[in-house]
Amino acid sequence: MLILGTNLTQDRIVRLATLVPGAVLRAVTVDTAPGGKPVNVARAARALGSRPTLVANCPGGEGARLAALLSEGGLAVVAVRTAGALRTATIVLEDDGRATVINEPGPPLDDAGRTAFLDAYVDTLADQPPQVVVASGSLPPGAPAELYADVVRLAAEHGAVAVVDAGGPVLAAALRAGPALVKPNLAEAESVLRALAGRPGAGPGVTDAVEEEVDESGGDVAGRCAAAAEALVGAGARAALVSGGRSGAALHTGDRSLWFSAPRVTVVNPVGAGDAMVAGVAVALERGEQLPAAVRYGVATAADSVGRHGPAEVEPDAVAALLVAVRSPSRAEATS
Repeated sequence: MLILGTNLTQDRIVRLATLVPGAVLRAVTVDTAPGGKPVNVARAARALGSRPTLVANCPGGEGARLAALLSEGGLAVVAVRTAGALRTATIVLEDDGRATVINEPGPPLDDAGRTAFLDAYVDTLADQPPQVVVASGSLPPGAPAELYADVVRLAAEHGAVAVVDAGGPVLAAALRAGPALVKPNLAEAESVLRALAGRPGAGPGVTDAVEEEVDESGGDVAGRCAAAAEALVGAGARAALVSGGRSGAALHTGDRSLWFSAPRVTVVNPVGAGDAMVAGVAVALERGEQLPAAVRYGVATAADSVGRHGPAEVEPDAVAALLVAVRSPSRAEATS
């Protein structure tokens, strides 16, 4: 498995009883660690038994230290040195499980940095052709929205399956390249579809969003996810998986729609749940599972991760235990 990290972070995880805006608060604990959606995917995939390689944009001195920390943590890293300074993500976790995430934009990625990154990606594809390529998360400022579309096309040229987890113009551009699977959350999917239809209210997409925070004000999360997944396939994806947070996820493959209900668990830390889902799906595909079975495994992986303290932290035996609780009725059954 090959995972692309274009806009990684240093995560600063602050735990406190309750976040009160405008007040002076005292943190209970503060931890720092390498982060970003691709790092979460890589860690979860490794915990599930895969041996992923992370092609990482590592800007400046902090980027070099990030690559070293990732390697020390057991991940295989292809570090691409670029200009600028690594961004920080501040994650505030409250006792009730609510999470607030403040993401810095990251350093600009100029043409030279983009070329270096894609060259490293292609070289890694050629040296050790992976079965699955995962392009996950936001792009740095200055990077063209078509970067993941390039990743998808290059994966196809090397016989690899491309999974894209993004939103906004990045997802819209990737759809035109025909990715094997896209996995936005519901907010990202609906925003992109509004933009493609030229309707108002389309935002840029929240590619670093907390997966559990899904707007349910419109009701019928299962139906909305299913409709969005079908529309994304109509827009170019070969298959689409749209996650609805704690409700579950909808898969559309072109000839059928399935709804996967999420197991009920106690939420400790929802950050990285979507990344854990992507990791579970990618690991199962790497093992030769068909897509519906891979999605069931991904939903169980996400459910396990939200009950743990670290972002996208998972344990294989726990995932296996949760797997039996993931139902996958047809769309008609799910929405009746």
